[in-house]
Amino acid sequence: MSKKPIPRIDEETRGYWEACRRHELVLQRCAKCGTLRYYPRAVCPECLSSDARWERMSGRGTVYTYTVTYQNQAPGFRDELPYVLAYVRLDEGPQMLTNIVGCKPDEVKIGMPVEVTFEDVNDEIAIPRFTPVAEQGSGANAR
Repeated sequence: MSKKPIPRIDEETRGYWEACRRHELVLQRCAKCGTLRYYPRAVCPECLSSDARWERMSGRGTVYTYTVTYQNQAPGFRDELPYVLAYVRLDEGPQMLTNIVGCKPDEVKIGMPVEVTFEDVNDEIAIPRFTPVAEQGSGANAR
């Protein structure tokens, strides 16, 4: 079992974490002004409306910026060194703070296309991470 802290589910974030558990990425869209937002919260940061709906995202985006962590002595993190912490700009617009997985840290580049994957932590929590998108048009069947 991971020694990392796990997210706390509350009324503001419940829809997000329930979708993650199903391996779906959803964000809130304000029903009044249409603002799409991450992280989940009770009111819209643009118009302060509390009326929002959950909307499924494509799960695709690009690396906006990142850092590689080589030193972290916190329990649960030190066993995964080095790791990449990044902001991913989703194709739909919002940015998410996340980890890039599925590649070596020195392969991560700004602008790199990525897609969501989920780390099942326990029966209640799955954490969204992002992995590089396989290059299209490469291989024996490329035209």
